Amino acid sequence: MPNKLSTQNIHLREGRPVLVLLHGFAENSGIWNLQTAYLSEYFEVIALDLPGVGNNPLTSALTIDSMADNVYTSLQSAGIEKAVIIGHSMGGYVALAIAEKYPSILQGMGLFHSTALADTEEKKEARRKSIKLMEQYGSEAFIRQAFPNMFSASFKAKHPESVEAYVNMGITCPLASMEAYYEAMITRPDRTAVLSTIQVPVLFVIGKDDTAVPLQTVLPQVSLPRTSSIYIFEETGHMGMWEVPDASNQVLQQFTLFCQ
Repeated sequence: MPNKLSTQNIHLREGRPVLVLLHGFAENSGIWNLQTAYLSEYFEVIALDLPGVGNNPLTSALTIDSMADNVYTSLQSAGIEKAVIIGHSMGGYVALAIAEKYPSILQGMGLFHSTALADTEEKKEARRKSIKLMEQYGSEAFIRQAFPNMFSASFKAKHPESVEAYVNMGITCPLASMEAYYEAMITRPDRTAVLSTIQVPVLFVIGKDDTAVPLQTVLPQVSLPRTSSIYIFEETGHMGMWEVPDASNQVLQQFTLFCQ
């Protein structure tokens, strides 16, 4: 039985669409604060902590599938039968696993700077090297080196305070959780078949300057679902929710309404 996410702060208002936001690697639910503040006027917005951060303790043998089980169980415990589920990066992998295992809960699904592809062998090796670096030098040194690269060059130059805030968020993630996340991503399967069979609309948010999930790897996937919404942000890296928050808010609002 997966650990349940805390549902004490989920207060559903009848008749309002439910939008669930899942964070990525070494992040937490706070990554979506700008979206939650805006979208809560229109929807029930639930930004969840995945196992390993915030109020959700790390479980043993963590996998993308076990995180999907965790989210599903928590939403069911809160009485949520239908939701639009959006995942950033690793959170997108979790959303895809939910779509495969629990399709009945979905009204729509979004890959926010994410992909249905499995890791390449080169990517797996890079993650393994990162684990060794964190074990050798500490997770903070790794975060300070890696996290600024999630933003476009223009955003980094104009908003160093946001980059530092993102780094500080990553530093709060325990080393054990980071290692578990990397192992979970290394072993996750290719889920492009899920995109081909999914019955609900799928949102693709792509940053033109995203080096973590490059444009050219995502574009072939957008034609797989029956219904796709595609947004490509100029001069944006892997962090559209912070780099272009207003545009991200509008995209999420329009997509959630479309899925009703």
